[in-house]
Amino acid sequence: MTDSEQNTLIEIHGLYKVFGNHPRKLMPDVKAGKSKDALLQETGHTIGLSDINLSIRRGEVFVIMGLSGSGKSTLIRHFNRLIDPTEGEIRIDGTDIMQYSQKELQQFRRHKMSMVFQRFGLLPHRTVKENVGFGLRIQGEAKALRDEKAQQWLSTVGLEGYADQYPAQLSGGQQQRVGLARALCTDAEILLMDEAFSALDPLIRSEMQDQLIELQEKLHKTIIFITHDLDEALRLGDRIAILRDGKLVQVGEPVDILLQPADDYVEAFVKDVNRARALTVETVMQPQICRISATTIGDAIQQMRHQKVNYGYYITEEGYQGTLSQKALSDKDPSGHIEASLLEAVPAIDQDSLLESVIPDTLESKWPLPVFDDHGELIGHLSRQTVANILSETGKSATETLSTNPPQKAS
Repeated sequence: MTDSEQNTLIEIHGLYKVFGNHPRKLMPDVKAGKSKDALLQETGHTIGLSDINLSIRRGEVFVIMGLSGSGKSTLIRHFNRLIDPTEGEIRIDGTDIMQYSQKELQQFRRHKMSMVFQRFGLLPHRTVKENVGFGLRIQGEAKALRDEKAQQWLSTVGLEGYADQYPAQLSGGQQQRVGLARALCTDAEILLMDEAFSALDPLIRSEMQDQLIELQEKLHKTIIFITHDLDEALRLGDRIAILRDGKLVQVGEPVDILLQPADDYVEAFVKDVNRARALTVETVMQPQICRISATTIGDAIQQMRHQKVNYGYYITEEGYQGTLSQKALSDKDPSGHIEASLLEAVPAIDQDSLLESVIPDTLESKWPLPVFDDHGELIGHLSRQTVANILSETGKSATETLSTNPPQKAS
């Protein structure tokens, strides 16, 4: 079993959902490929989902997106069996939840999964503190413990001091924070978020996205997030699944969706995305590097010639010092030591930086910028040529840029 398989928490196999009076009778037509429109016109039945197969890893933010009617909200309601499939298998932690009795399903919903709704779903006649602790009340927890945990989560989401107010006294953003705190308060492993931020104005929505990212860095929940907004999906998702008319069109990491769209439908989705705000340095950098560790000029030139480049990044025990070029060293004594005056001050960048933040340095530098990982290790470089190509090209052309155009010389 691979590490990925061991880390799988949710598995969906051959999932179909047909809405209507006699869905099972129509499964042969659906499997034969009858279109959604044709089935509706001829039988009055609607295809909600068609042959969905996917796996979700423990601790990841898995975004499901698509246009209205694509089946994304239908799919998320299968995870906690608010909707049962016409056919298919749903496994959570290796257990087929379709085999649960009503009592087992009730316990599963209370302890394993929590849900954050688009329209907040708060109880208007209960205080904020009572809303947050409501899931614990359903679980049978004592009031003192409910109140203590509710206060902790209200503080975590920035609503300390609002415990005794009522939902109607809060803004939309504050109400959604209450909804998030309520979902987290039960300590459920899986968080279902159905268009959770779409009812908020853009500024508050961005703040809620920031808060979710910050919380996830600490909590490592498995989050299934539904959205129709690609910018939101790219910002939040470790992986993204795109649905169209109930069918799974593509699953991949944000960089895969942006640079390798599976078809014209996905390409139309991503064409207007600001890539500089969506892609990180690591996703577009070139791994080819010349790491110079020599102490003499002659050895440094030899290292560059050996790797067939005309520059390299000079690394000592103290770390990255600057960039050396063959041209700067060519008329110097080969036995001489590498002095600071021979180095060019090319700024280093972090692998997790967004392209948007490094564009100015990339444009101003004569040489590609060295890229370092979280441990301070040199792992690649980023040139202005690569950045320009990635931001100006789409789909396959951008992918070809990454695979066939490793910039080795100053641009």
